[in-house]
Amino acid sequence: MANMEQDHWSRVKGRLRSTVGEDVYSSWFARMDLESVQDDSVHLSVPTRFLKSWIQAHYAERVLNAWQAEMPQVHRVDLTVRSAMRNVAPANKEAAAPAEARRTETSNNRHAPELRATATAPVSASHEALGGSPLDPRLTFASFVLGRANTLAHAAARQVAEGRRGDPVMFNPLYIHAGVGLGKTHLLQAVTWAGNSGPDRKVLYLTAEKFMYGFVAALKTQTALAFKEALRGIDVLVIDDMQFLQGKTTQAEFCHTLNALIDAGRQVVIAADRPPSDLESLDERVRSRLAGGLVVEMSSLGEELRLGILKSRVAAARAHHASFEVPEPVLDYLARTITHNGRDLEGAINRLLAHSKLNATPVTLEMAEREVRDLIRPQEPKRIKIEDIQRVVARQYNVSRSDLLSSRRTANVVRPRQVAMYLAKTLTLRSLPEIGRRFGGRDHTTVLHAVRKIEALVGKDVALQDEVETLKRQLQE
Repeated sequence: MANMEQDHWSRVKGRLRSTVGEDVYSSWFARMDLESVQDDSVHLSVPTRFLKSWIQAHYAERVLNAWQAEMPQVHRVDLTVRSAMRNVAPANKEAAAPAEARRTETSNNRHAPELRATATAPVSASHEALGGSPLDPRLTFASFVLGRANTLAHAAARQVAEGRRGDPVMFNPLYIHAGVGLGKTHLLQAVTWAGNSGPDRKVLYLTAEKFMYGFVAALKTQTALAFKEALRGIDVLVIDDMQFLQGKTTQAEFCHTLNALIDAGRQVVIAADRPPSDLESLDERVRSRLAGGLVVEMSSLGEELRLGILKSRVAAARAHHASFEVPEPVLDYLARTITHNGRDLEGAINRLLAHSKLNATPVTLEMAEREVRDLIRPQEPKRIKIEDIQRVVARQYNVSRSDLLSSRRTANVVRPRQVAMYLAKTLTLRSLPEIGRRFGGRDHTTVLHAVRKIEALVGKDVALQDEVETLKRQLQE
């Protein structure tokens, strides 16, 4: 009888594989086992709670249909989590499964072990051993929506991900910065998934918080040396949310690790919400080393890119809810009015899906206007950067940016420099000492003198007043 049940199970797995495709099957069903068949019920098991909840939420009906096609009398499929003691892996299973099941019981890291275990591209052993930050299997290059705002960052990230051990490193470090919800984490996790798909490289993804936690824990347990050596053995180190790296000791250790990896020809990829020069809480040596690689900004999402993201999210939702439809006018409305970031766009689609399914009603423009009204935020003023001011002023007065930062005192440089300092003080929230540092390391009193001088001149020099207003308009467009 057991052999007959296994024969049925083999055919059911074949049906599932042909229905969902090889990639989806490998991700979610490859580690599902048959426990028993009793009357009209089938009992299956998986190694983690995350797998159980995912399959129940997205594939329960397909699993039941596959069993009913094989055994029409089956009306119920029960799914349980195998315990660590019971999960003795056969030779063709992953030997790490029992340990993983134990970790699942104690981890608070947002299903990190489960995600690592079930991803199509398996995460390397070094990522597991070093406690890499959780990876989301949805955040791959395949699901990344390209547009003018992110093309360069995407191309640089792909180049890093497709490199092989021993290849010359072109961009090091690769530093990607952007505001919240514009795709930084998506790109970094895509690099990690793709980089770990080959057997010859170790790619480790860590948030800055996770790096700090790991280093402090290593100090407490007197294993700091082993922690450092393990990090320096990584082929590609990926650090997210760099702006949160705090503490002099931790920053010094990060700087040593960064230098050791770069000097050894290993790749470092970093993301933050601002450029390296704006990370004022970081030591100057760290900022300098970060700025020495390729610094790429991912700008705000244009309407065309927002529409592409919305269509991508609808397609992803339809993989699990085939009847879900969002009419083109609704997509156009969402792309036009939800301008803040990609997470708001995804939230809008989730709301429409929930409303449509729970109320059994189609998505309409009226429903969309009602459901997403709180996501339509007033347009925020553009965040102006000192680098932008220097660039625009240099172009207006036909000098170079390096002239503005230099010690030159000729009249054709002094006036533009003072105007740029004045604009930096009036259009940004930077302090006088910070502005001085960004203008070639000048004292804050020099900046104050420039600001007061331009303020006085603008009040009586109409031509200068017009020039300053023109510069402000260019910067705020």
